[in-house]
Amino acid sequence: MRQRILWALVALNVFLAVVFVARATGEKPAMGQVRRSADYLMIPGEVTVGNMDAVYILDMTNGELGAITYDDANKVIDTMVPINLAQVFNAGMGNRPRGR
Repeated sequence: MRQRILWALVALNVFLAVVFVARATGEKPAMGQVRRSADYLMIPGEVTVGNMDAVYILDMTNGELGAITYDDANKVIDTMVPINLAQVFNAGMGNRPRGR
């Protein structure tokens, strides 16, 4: 009986040692996002051409504006290529973009 308990304790200690070594030398824990994700502002609106509604998406971090519309007749989602608002505002102010 004592020998059985002794081997059970030895096996338990070996198991605990293996778990400890695995935790101490295992993979590094996951890290959060290194780069901050973008802040988005979504604004519902209407499109002047056709009878469609749109969702305008403003990327506050990167300064871009895009839009998404849904064509109910054709069951298709249409997207707009994002516009860089810094270039639009610089052109409106009569300023040339930097580097040009």
